Amino acid sequence: MDIVSANRKRNFAGRILVASVLAGVFIFMFSLSPDSDSTKAFPRHETGVTRVLVTGGAGYIGSHAALRLLKDSYHVTIVDNLSRGNMGAVKVLQELFPQPGQLQFIYADLGDAKAVNKIFAENAFDAVMHFAAVAYVGESTLEPLRYYHNITSNTLVILEAMAAHKVKTLIYSSTCATYGEPDKMPITESTPQKPINPYGKAKKMSEDIIIDFSKTTNMAVMILRYFNVIGSDPEGRLGEAPHPELREHGRISGACFDAARGIIPGLKVRGTDYNTADGTCVRDYIDVTDLVDAHVLALANAKPGKVGIYNVGTGKGRSVKEFVEACKKATGVNIKVEYLSRRPGDYAEVYSDPSKIRDELNWTARFTDLQGSLQIAWRWQKTHINGYGSHNN
Repeated sequence: MDIVSANRKRNFAGRILVASVLAGVFIFMFSLSPDSDSTKAFPRHETGVTRVLVTGGAGYIGSHAALRLLKDSYHVTIVDNLSRGNMGAVKVLQELFPQPGQLQFIYADLGDAKAVNKIFAENAFDAVMHFAAVAYVGESTLEPLRYYHNITSNTLVILEAMAAHKVKTLIYSSTCATYGEPDKMPITESTPQKPINPYGKAKKMSEDIIIDFSKTTNMAVMILRYFNVIGSDPEGRLGEAPHPELREHGRISGACFDAARGIIPGLKVRGTDYNTADGTCVRDYIDVTDLVDAHVLALANAKPGKVGIYNVGTGKGRSVKEFVEACKKATGVNIKVEYLSRRPGDYAEVYSDPSKIRDELNWTARFTDLQGSLQIAWRWQKTHINGYGSHNN
């Protein structure tokens, strides 16, 4: 009898433990669900309130844009499937802006048309700022279909939902990759678009769809083609935290910081035989703070029936070797550099002529000191060794 009783007690304790674990999992998933209390719907437009849907708002650029919008008293709904973004970034925003109704987070995949339509049906959006996209050139050459689905098809889903629910303003986050490798520099908005990798091609297809659709509606559309993004929030609230499995595809700034922290043994620079001054690629590095300022200005200046297309860059090209030297100075670490063959889909030289956005929207890049932007980003990296913590926690 004693043995049977002991076994019953152990079995009962085991069932309690399993039930507790399952309850914890349920609560966590419920907290990410579009139907949880933290994602209360806002079905009516409010006088004096502009509610912006920010797709990909848990990502690097999207979270910084959401922060800027919230600071400017916009009400923001973030939709993200967290495949590339971080729930930690959303939690930072929730802590900064706890007022009811100001910030909403919805866990959803833009590839799910029914889920997207439900989000639009339950919320009265005034505008959409569309960032959500896979965005690595090298990865796009390895997984082209994924990029066309994620970028082009998902943009079509967003447009169909906007049309069905009469949302009239779209700010589209595009890329200089749509230009490919132009014959002359700097790149203007009239430079022919000849993308050379699936990422750029998918973005151009999306632009074409948006422009064609806008001709049949009274939509206000702004398309921002931006260059290589660096930096982080100057006040240290947000930063760049790619998932570890994506490090090999990530931005050069992330690789530099990983090398400086010893996460990787050194920095791999791909391509030293380009037709540039030092043989490495030349890029226009735009600080994320300047970039999101441009998006908010575009939103404020979007006009019904008009499509605005703007390059967002500094107007100055920097080589990869220059970037590496700036990163060494910013981190104070003599990073080991390994020079390798070219990466598929890359191009030699790309930098912008930002005069159109300066003249029409009164926007000019302010954070143009490469080393300074990297120092700000490095401060965040040093205090966030594991990014925002374990994935989506």
